[in-house]
Amino acid sequence: MSNAAHVSKVRCLYKRILLLHRFLPLDLKALGDQYVKDEFKRHKTAPPEGVKCFMEEWEAYKDTLQTQLMGAANQKTSITAVGAELTEEKLRHFQEEQVVQLYELMQEATKPNQQFSIQDDSPNK
Repeated sequence: MSNAAHVSKVRCLYKRILLLHRFLPLDLKALGDQYVKDEFKRHKTAPPEGVKCFMEEWEAYKDTLQTQLMGAANQKTSITAVGAELTEEKLRHFQEEQVVQLYELMQEATKPNQQFSIQDDSPNK
């Protein structure tokens, strides 16, 4: 794949994920958006073997989230849980830094009190 085609594919995936996040509750949207932006920025200069795995995992995330959101929309219900179980097998392949990052993300996502105030700025109220 040419460099221009790869950049286009990455950008398309990035934008699609951010678009899907618009349908999440505001606190999850804010957390998810920041995480996606940080991860994509962090992997800008990753080696090709790392990029392949990175893209596969984010494609799987996008597909899972899209399926869950479409299911909630078809049932005309609000989304209450998103994501998928992380298998022990996948967790074993994580580097130590990734495990720490995952733990910090879990702590942030499960905080009983929001750390900051998020306001809905959409015109549809």
